[in-house]
Amino acid sequence: MKVSLNWIKDYIDLKGIPAKDIIDKLTMSGLEVEDAVDELESYKDFIVSYIKEKKKHPNADKLSLCTVNTGTEDLQVICGAPNVEAGQKVVFAPIGTVIPNGGFKIAKAKIRGVESFGMICSESELGLSDDHSGIMVLGEKPQIGKSIVTELGLDDAILEVAITPNRSDALSHIGVARDIAALYKKELLLPQISLKESSHKIKDFASIEIKDKVNCPRYTAKVVRNITIKESPEWLKKKLKKIGLRPINNVVDVTNFIMYEVGQPLHAFDLDQLKGNKIVVQSTDIETKFTTLDSKERALPEGTLMICDADKPVGIAGVMGGENSEISNSTKNILIESAYFNPSSIRKTSKLLGLSTEASYRFERTVDPNGTLYAVERAVQLIADLAGGEVASGVLDVYPEKIKEKEVPIRFNRVKRVLGYTIANGKIISILKHLGLKVIYESEKEYRFSIPTYRPDLEREIDLIEEVARINGYDNIPTISKISISLGEKIDESSFTDQIRQYSCALGFFEIINNPMQGEKIASFTGNKIPILNPQSMDMAFLRTSLIPGALITVAKNINVGEKDLSLFEVGDIFNMNPGKNEIRSFEDFTESQNLLLILTGKINQKTWYSEEKRASLYSLKGVVNSLLEKLPFENVFFESYEFDNPESLFEFSFVKNYGDKVVGTGGKIKKQVIKNFDIQQDVFCFELNISLLKQIQAKSKKYLEPIKFPKSIRDLAFIFDKSVTYEQVIKFIRKSGPILLKSITLFDLFENESLGNEKKSMAFSLEFYSEERTLTEEEVEKEFNHIIMSVAKNFNAALRGI
Repeated sequence: MKVSLNWIKDYIDLKGIPAKDIIDKLTMSGLEVEDAVDELESYKDFIVSYIKEKKKHPNADKLSLCTVNTGTEDLQVICGAPNVEAGQKVVFAPIGTVIPNGGFKIAKAKIRGVESFGMICSESELGLSDDHSGIMVLGEKPQIGKSIVTELGLDDAILEVAITPNRSDALSHIGVARDIAALYKKELLLPQISLKESSHKIKDFASIEIKDKVNCPRYTAKVVRNITIKESPEWLKKKLKKIGLRPINNVVDVTNFIMYEVGQPLHAFDLDQLKGNKIVVQSTDIETKFTTLDSKERALPEGTLMICDADKPVGIAGVMGGENSEISNSTKNILIESAYFNPSSIRKTSKLLGLSTEASYRFERTVDPNGTLYAVERAVQLIADLAGGEVASGVLDVYPEKIKEKEVPIRFNRVKRVLGYTIANGKIISILKHLGLKVIYESEKEYRFSIPTYRPDLEREIDLIEEVARINGYDNIPTISKISISLGEKIDESSFTDQIRQYSCALGFFEIINNPMQGEKIASFTGNKIPILNPQSMDMAFLRTSLIPGALITVAKNINVGEKDLSLFEVGDIFNMNPGKNEIRSFEDFTESQNLLLILTGKINQKTWYSEEKRASLYSLKGVVNSLLEKLPFENVFFESYEFDNPESLFEFSFVKNYGDKVVGTGGKIKKQVIKNFDIQQDVFCFELNISLLKQIQAKSKKYLEPIKFPKSIRDLAFIFDKSVTYEQVIKFIRKSGPILLKSITLFDLFENESLGNEKKSMAFSLEFYSEERTLTEEEVEKEFNHIIMSVAKNFNAALRGI
């Protein structure tokens, strides 16, 4: 944004402070000055001169040979401008002068055989405007021989300030002046409002209705009647030209002036063009077309926030007004709009239309919702002075829910702890007061401030500390010659995940990476889906609840191109809405975890001369999962359970890894009706492991165990159980019953048949008995073995089968 330093001086006394010092301090405080033009330096060599004589160039039809009087001498100058004439006062650049627009130095030249000793300048060459149609002709007032710096008032400094997105308050001269006032401990003097209103009430001439209160929380308007549209006075045109704006007329120029003065975009409507003398703020419910001020017809999408009258749209809210209500030379009565629009609504409209304006640029970053009244009254005051007319008494101000100022505390000891050095308490308070913050509570240890609504970026104590640091000056941070640091153990947060990736690759799997955003249908296969507020498309409208759907899409794409034998893995985050929650209001409403997915389909071994073909199965998947957990190492840490024909599960049959009462991972053969949704015609096996939960489990450190010296005694047994009894229940019961000599239990057979009876199944176990100290006797083993048989039969109402 371009900022005029002379304009800034209207609000703050900067006498005796060099422009370079202001530029340096602004940059160091966070408002970076990317470029600066010091007019005193740029125009010091240009002279007001007088053209005594004009003759035709002897060797060129379009060139003139002029005699220019500089106040001290007459010089011969060749000029190609069509408007050059004798008797004009002009801006002359003597030899050695550097031209601002182009940066070239004037030297003595010979043009078509005739020498020229300088240059008569245009406004474009001086960088004062884009007008290059002819030379700049001055009035009678400037004195010949004097510098244009004093004669034309070119003593300003124009700064190009880079405004970060969080500092919308600095998109105005008063906003920048406020920071300068804090930097130099100066008083900020805001223009005072003194309106002379007529006896006619504004409600007799106009009315406001807001239908979309979400996207238009406040709309303020004033009416001025019987105005005269004409050219703006020189002081106003000069201010606008300095920051690169083109003056249009007194009303439009005032609205532009206010936008750059206070940061509030305004719009002036021809009141006589508003049907019903009414303003209605509403969003479109269908796609429509609208012609804007630039005479372009634009297609407006559904949901565009519009300013309408009683009949039709008259402006795109916060972006650009309409051609059907613009100010013209015949305009007599005007309504000035000063509103606060929802930034996200304006940003969306601007992007969809591909239309960015100075107004939308400010509304997108947010303007002061409590500053609309001041801005419109300031504008009306200027319009009444410059265009005549009468200001209707009162104001139309629709503000259903007032946006209140936040309250933020700052603790002095916290400031020291965060910054690492001491700033006097009085200075901290002074800095924040100069930035416009008001003290609402004070004590010896802390102050509480009310944050003005033009600073939405100040939300927490740390934000206030940052303000103190930047205004106090980063160059004032004391230099520390020696720092002592205690070096602690470095923790690599990603090492565990990297290990999982390495082991998965070692087991023959290839990594895939899928988009964490999915369509509603895909995200609905598992978990409680979480919608995204502003999705790029319907295919990316929800966060994934599992890695499985995304991986199945990848599998389907590979099968479609002939790659049917796949061993893939993915590491990624999944997101689930917590039970009983319908929307996210805090971090307590959803869970996020990092998961690993292993997926197998097709052949895992090709047929060769030395091996048989082998297809993926539940057993191959389980072997891979166990191998991975052993390497991590989590051998014998988890209990397994199995599940069959669960209608709510993705799996036809599955196995689960449990740690206590927590499910660490689940996997198995995916149901055919599920994979049909992805156009997959072959069996797919997968296992999804919760890495976040694994990280919380203390892995057993591996240690050397001496081989047993005494023989093992192995016994097998099989029971007929009810189908509801799980393998895990049986194993836990046997271990809990406390046989001292039993060291290992393994399920080696699972059988179901009508011959066993309805709702019955057979499970066969292999039991290992041994001692590290001696050889067991047959009687000892049989005693414990028989005890297990009787306990299992009694507890589960099970029948022993013959092995």
